[in-house]
Amino acid sequence: MAEVIKSVDEFQTKVLQAEGPVLVDFFATWCGPCRMVAPVIDEIAAEKAGQVGVYKVDIDQSPDLAFKYQVSSVPTLIVFENGQVKNERLGAQPKQNILAML
Repeated sequence: MAEVIKSVDEFQTKVLQAEGPVLVDFFATWCGPCRMVAPVIDEIAAEKAGQVGVYKVDIDQSPDLAFKYQVSSVPTLIVFENGQVKNERLGAQPKQNILAML
């Protein structure tokens, strides 16, 4: 299951300072498409454990992170590598599209 990041410091450590790719799902609890993609994100987290970091950021709990990465709609999926945005997709995506982002 993908872990929810709750602070800017945690994001810095787990995402920006990570070795290798990190998938971040910016979501909201009230968002229907976010709930649809959540099981897929959790599957990817389990399948890619040790290869890819997979985290979630609740935009209502962490509006500063949502603002910093210009998240204007949810879900927004962003892949980071070496602290930089490598890939980004808006909206619920099928599993193969998310895997292709990595």
